[in-house]
Amino acid sequence: MPDHGWVDDSGLPDSGGFDVAPVQAYQANKTYRCPGCDHEIRIGEHHTVVVPHSDPNSRRHWHSACWRGEQRRGKGAR
Repeated sequence: MPDHGWVDDSGLPDSGGFDVAPVQAYQANKTYRCPGCDHEIRIGEHHTVVVPHSDPNSRRHWHSACWRGEQRRGKGAR
């Protein structure tokens, strides 16, 4: 794994590949909206950031549980 701590999730079916990294609670200094559940990810909340290899500008912040559910369903990022 590279030093930046990202995980290559390119093994997801039809995903095109993603880089996935945890955002620790102390690093979460902004509010985001999770595309998995459409609820807020609040300041200070641990979550996951997902960056598609094909379009790095389309990175999304997900609740970690929502992202795991998305992976189980085999959908990858939206």
